[in-house]
Amino acid sequence: MLAPDDLAAYLARIGYEGPREPTRAVLASLQLAHLEAIPFESADSFGGRVPAIDLPSILDKLVRSRRGGYCYEHNTLFKAALESFGFRPVGLMGRVLLGRPEDADAPRTHMLLRVEAEGEDLVADVGFGGQVPTGPLRLVSGIAQETPHEPCRLEDEGGTWLLRALVGGEWRALYRFSLEAAHPSDYAVANHWVATHPDSVFVRALVAVRILPRERLTLLNRRLTSHPVDGASRGENISGDGALRAVLAERFGIEVDDGLWHDVTRRLG
Repeated sequence: MLAPDDLAAYLARIGYEGPREPTRAVLASLQLAHLEAIPFESADSFGGRVPAIDLPSILDKLVRSRRGGYCYEHNTLFKAALESFGFRPVGLMGRVLLGRPEDADAPRTHMLLRVEAEGEDLVADVGFGGQVPTGPLRLVSGIAQETPHEPCRLEDEGGTWLLRALVGGEWRALYRFSLEAAHPSDYAVANHWVATHPDSVFVRALVAVRILPRERLTLLNRRLTSHPVDGASRGENISGDGALRAVLAERFGIEVDDGLWHDVTRRLG
């Protein structure tokens, strides 16, 4: 749960001025506001730093600074905010399948939330980067569920669940998860792997994502791509470190300190 001053700062950061009851409509509004205000990014891990995932550090980085983060940072912050609204979210963990075969032996490295609202079990996630679901999903198997962006679908696999999104006419697998509650120690171990292991995409690439109305904006190293919900993707290469830093600041709302920027550009070459 967030202290009153921290909650006020968080709500100002995401521009939320709506009701504060633990309803599904409030959950949906908070989720979309969070996603549109706070970017997803991997500058720390790509630059050789392990992000701190304790709540005070996350507040300093994602709320009080012009920075973003990845799943442990986003969903830890969102979980605390939801608790302040009277929700009782439970942290879960998943295995990322996007870009992998569905039977891949993927590590259990993604954080997401299970939330009950008005008697319904829901899944909420503000930390899955470029293909993050932009609305809460009912924990019901086999039906397409609308979000402010693409439809999503959950599939009960008998003890585990599979999340898919309809992208380009194809139901793509995003991640597989169980309903077993995760512990802070689980996230600490996974965070270290994600921030340091050479197989982690966040060690190998600079990633940034901004969710816009009906559009997803992504940066992969020096490649900037716009993904409209109802149109073809458009991409461009960003030449020069100064231009790249300006894109991060102006298009994503991400401002990194000089020391981290030196490490990031050295890695990019």
